[in-house]
Amino acid sequence: MLDISRVQAITIDLDDTLWPIWPTIARAEKVLIEWLLTVAPGTSALLASPETARMLRAQAAAQNTHLSHDLSVLRRETIRLALRQAGEDEALTTQGFDVFFAERQRVDLFDDAIATLEFLSARHPVVALSNGNSNLQLIGIDRFFKASISARDFGIAKPDPRIFHEAARVLDVEPAAILHVGDDATLDAHGAIGAGMQAVWLNRADSVWPHEAAPHATVRDLAALCRLLG
Repeated sequence: MLDISRVQAITIDLDDTLWPIWPTIARAEKVLIEWLLTVAPGTSALLASPETARMLRAQAAAQNTHLSHDLSVLRRETIRLALRQAGEDEALTTQGFDVFFAERQRVDLFDDAIATLEFLSARHPVVALSNGNSNLQLIGIDRFFKASISARDFGIAKPDPRIFHEAARVLDVEPAAILHVGDDATLDAHGAIGAGMQAVWLNRADSVWPHEAAPHATVRDLAALCRLLG
């Protein structure tokens, strides 16, 4: 059971917790493909094919296993591989990634996200803890956070306890005094429990909990989280 009296700080996931990520990624990929059409049409055609795009992403991941925590590197290398396969200018890689990345920051927050961030940040210091490559300042919500820790910058991804412990270090509290909130049963809730934190699982889809040790609480949405902590 969740012990609210122990909570001195909050860590929270970003993608699929504060906004749905796959519509964002799909839109960013579409913008990239449209931009490439004007400068590298062969590459645009390759990435417009879902099967070819999946193959290129898998190839980029296989060639950069030591950087599996860095989604920006993997996206950039996917673009580079597509340019190479199409016989077009690989110097366009960085500009292409910048086009994708800018659109990737245009997220559509869940309706209860801002009210929840206002609620949480008014009560406790909040740290973003993400395996993704979101930029809180570009999104426009950095004012709610004490810090943002990403797997890309830290070098280790959730559910490894070390990234959770880095949040505890930044917050200057023991892991047991932190409540982690996230949508992924394994990466977020199970990972936080393994790191000695309390965990609230944000389970919008009514999924079945896949692990033996249960989360300290489960909520359907962020508004329910606020009610739980209120």
